[in-house]
Amino acid sequence: MDADITESQQYDSPDTGTFFMRVEFRTPAEREAVDAALAPVVERFGMHLQLWDAAVRTRTLVMCSKDGHTLNDLLFQQRTGTLPIEVPVVVSNHLDLQPLASFYGVPFIHIPVSAAGTQTKAVAEARLRELIDEFDIDLVVLARYMQILSDELCADLQGRAINIHHSFLPSFKGARPYHQAHERGVKLIGATAHYVTADLDEGPIIAQSVQPVTHAQTAADFVARGRDVEGDTLVQAVRWHAQHRVLLDGRRTVVFG
Repeated sequence: MDADITESQQYDSPDTGTFFMRVEFRTPAEREAVDAALAPVVERFGMHLQLWDAAVRTRTLVMCSKDGHTLNDLLFQQRTGTLPIEVPVVVSNHLDLQPLASFYGVPFIHIPVSAAGTQTKAVAEARLRELIDEFDIDLVVLARYMQILSDELCADLQGRAINIHHSFLPSFKGARPYHQAHERGVKLIGATAHYVTADLDEGPIIAQSVQPVTHAQTAADFVARGRDVEGDTLVQAVRWHAQHRVLLDGRRTVVFG
């Protein structure tokens, strides 16, 4: 089979003893011929192989609540072609961001979640599962979605759901974390994008970023800077995932950036 390697990266994990390799190549061959050519190599070395067509965009369902900053970043970069994803639907537990989704021409589905109890959340997650199947979704992104997913759904979406949160945890929990940070004189604002697991905000980390702040900035400045960092970090994590550059190594990730 004729093929040209355009990129190759390797990593031998000292913790798990797993050897990781990511190879990009170009070939005029059909997918079936590529599979047939690689099959003997996979069998010989006992490899776990995942083969992706780089031209196919990752079908992504974005979940949000009321803060539209990260949603806008994702939809804008999808439209400009700088993010290799296709967003066929936006899901929210509120109606606030429906106009934003409409601006980008993306269907918006409202799935309310009541504070009454687990039954309503179970119904909402059942509907979400239907949408994942209906729209043939590869990736779920929580773009400031302010609801906790059930352990069962987290397990089903292992390695296929990405969340973003500020980097102040565990120091500043609860409401208004940027205001808490401002009161304590924090000098760095950051964000962490990670895979979703049942351990809240503790999934395998994909991307992190920080920005310096000073005493001269207000709490509102902290919030604005934090939104920018969160948006940039989430977009980077989604980009790496969509380019199939992220591999799970136990509780850690190997990122061939």
